[in-house]
Amino acid sequence: MRRGKLLWRRWPRELAFALLVALTAVAAPASAQLATPERPVMIAADTIVHDQATGIVTAAGHVEITTDTQTMLADQVVWDPRSDRVRAVGNVAVLQPDGEVIFADETELTNQFRNGYVSGLRVLLADQSRFAAAGGTLTDGNRIEMLNAVFTACVTCAGDPNPPAWQVKASRVVHDKVARTVRYEHARLELFGVPVLYTPYFSHPDPTVKRLSGFLAPTYGTNNQLGAMIETPYYIALSPHYDATITPLFTSKEGTVLKGEYRQVAQNGRFETRGSITRPRARDGLALADGRDTRSHIEANGRFAIDDVFRWGFTGARASDDTYLRRYEISDQNVLVTNAYIEGIDGRNYAAANAWAFQSLREDDDPGQTPLVLPMVDYVLYGPPGIYGQYLTIDANALALQRTEGLDVLRLSAGGTWKLPYTSPRGEVYLLSARVRADGYAVDGARMAGDPDELVVDGVEARLLPRLALDWRYPLIRAGARYDFLIEPIASFILAPYGGNPRLIPNEDSLSFEFDDTNLFSPSRFPGRDRWEGGPRMNYGVKIGTYSIGTAAYAMIGQTIRARDDAFALGSGLEKSPSDYVGRINVQWPNVDLQQRFRMDRESFSLRRNEVDLTLGPDDAQLSAGYVFLSEGLVTDELGEREELNLSGRLGIGRGWALTGRSRHDLRDDGGPRLLGLGLVYECDCMRVSLEGVRRLTGDRDVPPSTSISLRFNLRNLG
Repeated sequence: MRRGKLLWRRWPRELAFALLVALTAVAAPASAQLATPERPVMIAADTIVHDQATGIVTAAGHVEITTDTQTMLADQVVWDPRSDRVRAVGNVAVLQPDGEVIFADETELTNQFRNGYVSGLRVLLADQSRFAAAGGTLTDGNRIEMLNAVFTACVTCAGDPNPPAWQVKASRVVHDKVARTVRYEHARLELFGVPVLYTPYFSHPDPTVKRLSGFLAPTYGTNNQLGAMIETPYYIALSPHYDATITPLFTSKEGTVLKGEYRQVAQNGRFETRGSITRPRARDGLALADGRDTRSHIEANGRFAIDDVFRWGFTGARASDDTYLRRYEISDQNVLVTNAYIEGIDGRNYAAANAWAFQSLREDDDPGQTPLVLPMVDYVLYGPPGIYGQYLTIDANALALQRTEGLDVLRLSAGGTWKLPYTSPRGEVYLLSARVRADGYAVDGARMAGDPDELVVDGVEARLLPRLALDWRYPLIRAGARYDFLIEPIASFILAPYGGNPRLIPNEDSLSFEFDDTNLFSPSRFPGRDRWEGGPRMNYGVKIGTYSIGTAAYAMIGQTIRARDDAFALGSGLEKSPSDYVGRINVQWPNVDLQQRFRMDRESFSLRRNEVDLTLGPDDAQLSAGYVFLSEGLVTDELGEREELNLSGRLGIGRGWALTGRSRHDLRDDGGPRLLGLGLVYECDCMRVSLEGVRRLTGDRDVPPSTSISLRFNLRNLG
């Protein structure tokens, strides 16, 4: 009998069945829509037989029964419409409205497939996790009770005939879709088929739940200073818009460290805060002392919109003392920054007001010398372009620094820049600019270091700073069959008067000056406003590169020629003319990523500064290296001689397993290894397990060199 379709409307049941019998008697296509007083039911099969005496419909061969919410597939189905009972046998599959699919060897269901018994049960959930059981019962279409059941979220982690990476076996499992929970009785967790944990009862959210209170995956470890450790996060879903995590860290030698985190999303923004607190035995350096100390830290950040133009926000961090974060392996930061701001962006114009506070965690820093920035105000106005493309920018800045010891500074600054871009018919790119800036300073209470009469710097100073600059570049591009080639000579010419840095004006925002490829063509190489680069000069260089889809390689090198050598300190690379060479090399190729920045001596071409970041290989066999070198000739108050190598790597060893390693080495004569780490990772679609041992060979007062081992489990749907 061939397969076909025939639709019945909501006719009386007697007429419907009579028509069905008549159609099957003449070998019509075996398909029908059978109506009940409540809902229509669509049946399609190779053969359909109706028993008029009992009203039972028997369908066989590729049976498909569809209601308004669900669909059943089977080899054979017997349907009794009077009792609304369906019995299906062979390759049974019931498709639920939420995307869940119930597979079975045999099932008997009532109430539109909402209640009944299932034999040989398998359940495929919407996120591809799955149950299997010898049998189970379905209640109200939203509660499945399974006996001798197994649950796993593994798909690619499951191998045939190997067991999945993890699974939970239980004597009884209840999946409640209303409560959105899965409950287990007498459950055991198996990893790769090996039982590792038993519990008489536990539960977890079902895959439809994105946020639900409960324990997250714990972290186990040991540290020679803290002892054995276990970290057990507990997640609290307070509402759809805010939540929290409480994370106690239990240590055998230092007691308990209580960590917490709170997150909230508001209509106009979001913020989060985290912190920790503990009360261990007091210490005097590495030795224990009498009593106990309360040690803690807090961090916070937020960002909120005021309207379409303005927004405000904050970041903040504070610690009870300067070694707390490192001792408890919370952070390796040397300075904690607190900032509150309000800013506005209106078209191309920008305004902002900031307040800054700092907490240094370095032993030698004097808190009294650390400034409080309150306020710092910036304003930038971009004018509309003129007929020739010229435009004007106006900028202003106000800054107030206060210290409990030393220098207080008030600075007011305003300037304007006129720019005229031009591109010649041959493709040469020009930019002519003229700038004038005026600064005023009020300085109170600083003594100049090294001054023989210890002159107190205290007073008011002003300056007017003009500058004229012309930038030129000529990009030459040649298109090739596989690669495009670029060569681009670049030059800039600056005219400015000498001086501009009176003795009274302190250097607060340009201490970390560095001459490199990023500021080679800048009109002023100082990062802030306190120092001004004067005198006529020329910057020149060349950039070459090759590009294609997915690949790129280019290099740039250049230097500066100054009319007079009087603006920069020894070791800066600009103390003589011509200057040192600065440059950059970038290569992005399949399995190769190289970035190098360097500075070469102008006479010997030896490297005085070299920074290399290199990544080689695919994800399963990858090596990353970071190298930093500062020559002895670069030693200043801000930078010391340095040569350091950082290595990290990952090597896949098959079927989701990988070895990881990392290290940090001080390559100076008195240096040596500073950090060594080795780990083992297993990762697939349903789990991630990592085991890592780390040896830190540096110390700081009550933080001696340490060795730690940590073990982390993350199982999808279980935490």
